[in-house]
Amino acid sequence: MATLAEMYVQGVSTRKVKAITEELCGHAFSASSISAINKRLDESLKAFAERPLQEPFAYLILDARYEKVREAGIVMSQAVLIAVGIDWDGRRQILAVEMANRESRSAWRDFLVGLKARGLKGVELVVSDDHAGLVAAIGEVIPEAAWQRCYVHFLRNALDHLPRKHGDDCLQELRWLYDRRDLAEAKADLAAWLSKWSARYPRLTTWGEETIEYTLTFFRLPRQHHKHLKSTNMLERLNEEIRRRTYVVRIFPNSQSCLRLVRALAVETNENWMEANRYINMDDLREHKKLALRQAA
Repeated sequence: MATLAEMYVQGVSTRKVKAITEELCGHAFSASSISAINKRLDESLKAFAERPLQEPFAYLILDARYEKVREAGIVMSQAVLIAVGIDWDGRRQILAVEMANRESRSAWRDFLVGLKARGLKGVELVVSDDHAGLVAAIGEVIPEAAWQRCYVHFLRNALDHLPRKHGDDCLQELRWLYDRRDLAEAKADLAAWLSKWSARYPRLTTWGEETIEYTLTFFRLPRQHHKHLKSTNMLERLNEEIRRRTYVVRIFPNSQSCLRLVRALAVETNENWMEANRYINMDDLREHKKLALRQAA
């Protein structure tokens, strides 16, 4: 599906698409058949994008990437907004892929409202970077969910608060916080880190102390889920595949052509995820929640 979408995006002629399709399938197709295949492709992608979300998703991971699109003769960067959910069977699903002019609060709000209109429910944790518009939209549309700021993005942002010439030990020790067993251990290490580096890098340590809280939200989850939910890295493989395929196109003739290709990739990836083994064991979360209720009683 993604290969066919890519051919159409790149402007491959119907004749060439026909020849390639015949070689792949082993029998002849008429030009009208190829047009019908294209129509079915778009219908299939539309059905995927608008499908009802019937089961609850405990975890929601949000990310965006930018692609170059030509609109009204002008080449501009447009955002591709992506949502991945993890259901109570422990499987990942790509819930939505949409285009937006930019990552504004209104764009992300419309994106999330669209998900809720399709039935998104039961979200307990949202993982994303700290884009202001995205964070505001999460708080507005999914206020019941806790927010985990991606710690990888946080560590990248930390570089902005360090001088050009700095040792690696400071950031390495900060990164180690996220490998601790629980929040108490992480906070103890944070206190030691602040004490050790505040004199040498006061700008970094002040910023870190003020902003690190939301990168530690994942500690409220069962330990087995920490590595999967403390960052948006689980979307990285999908983004790498999108990057590999869109790099060939470079500039899309319009936003709809970009959306067609990325959604086709999303459909293929989603099918692979659903056929694969469970991504995480959600029994761990069930037991974790039961234990928390017993302790609170």
